[in-house]
Amino acid sequence: MKITTMTSRDFDSDIGGAKKATAEGPVFITDRGKPAHVLLSIEEYRKLRGTKKMSLLESLVPSNTTEPLADDFEFPKLGSITKPTNF
Repeated sequence: MKITTMTSRDFDSDIGGAKKATAEGPVFITDRGKPAHVLLSIEEYRKLRGTKKMSLLESLVPSNTTEPLADDFEFPKLGSITKPTNF
């Protein structure tokens, strides 16, 4: 795997080159000499993220929480939050 490093200025002037470089490995983008961002191909991102699909409820809970997810969550009935309109 080849790692490419680009300055922010180089990235701005050659976005296409940066995208092509992701075929060989990650592209580190630096700001003032320090790594600030990483550009990955979608395939590499998916490998890092894993294939586990999460529910909507799981995606709304911060990953650093230790609280268990509430499996018995129910959305309120629409009638309890709206009022009938008289025409």
